[in-house]
Amino acid sequence: QVQLVESGGGLVQAGASLRLSCVASGRTFSDYAMAWFRQAPGKERELVAAISTTGGGIYYGDSVKGRFTISRDNAENTVHLQMNSLNVEDTAVYYCAADRRATRFGVGLAYGEYDYWGQGTQVTVSS
Repeated sequence: QVQLVESGGGLVQAGASLRLSCVASGRTFSDYAMAWFRQAPGKERELVAAISTTGGGIYYGDSVKGRFTISRDNAENTVHLQMNSLNVEDTAVYYCAADRRATRFGVGLAYGEYDYWGQGTQVTVSS
């Protein structure tokens, strides 16, 4: 079982920035596509961003495109989500996820495609 641990969430004002990090255990991190999902109260889990095994393929949800940046450091088993220009609608629990069956440039778009999940980190944006 791969363990994923998120960090970096918090309470910020609208317009501020946060940087989330997710550290994975194990020696096969570079074989996994990685993603950030979020879930707000009363809403379905939403794919925020995803990155392929070597970073050659990247996906962003429409609501965060141009504001958020996903990146990975395979040497440190870490994926990051840089979040800029945060607004109230970004408030959610953010989850890190790993897909162990990803292709070189592929990313999954549905939560059911991901095999491992972190416990989540809360991001709250106040107006």
